[in-house]
Amino acid sequence: MQRYSRCSLACHSLAALILVAFGVVYLSRSEFMPYHAAAMESDWASVDGGTQQVLLALMRALGGACIGVAVLVGTLLWGPFRRGERWATLAIPMAGLLLCATSLYAQLGVALKTAASPPMLPVLVAGALLLVGLWLSWRWRRRHVPSSARSDSR
Repeated sequence: MQRYSRCSLACHSLAALILVAFGVVYLSRSEFMPYHAAAMESDWASVDGGTQQVLLALMRALGGACIGVAVLVGTLLWGPFRRGERWATLAIPMAGLLLCATSLYAQLGVALKTAASPPMLPVLVAGALLLVGLWLSWRWRRRHVPSSARSDSR
């Protein structure tokens, strides 16, 4: 692997690790996050049982999505990306950026409409790493992969 492709692999891998960490936190919680309490202006104990279950279900769904996308990214990095397949260089950041964008959209809504401060920094860092990884992948492809060897050339 060339320098650009190794750097791209590192960026995508770090983004996947951030997604795994985010996912594990959300899957392992037994109550909502402190910023949720600030947004709802309520503590966990004062939220009725049905609402608690809905909130935990939404948190677990997001946690599962984060881990699912991280597993997808890891699988694509290990196989098709390392072989230089062009579709993988696009699929990796698309999957991660879609998750980051929707998470950021939800967090911005909470931040703008409540007194809460959602953890946007990890989402922004993961998104930036995916974009840098995409840019490095394209640079690598243009400089080091002959057009006859590219999977998209016909």
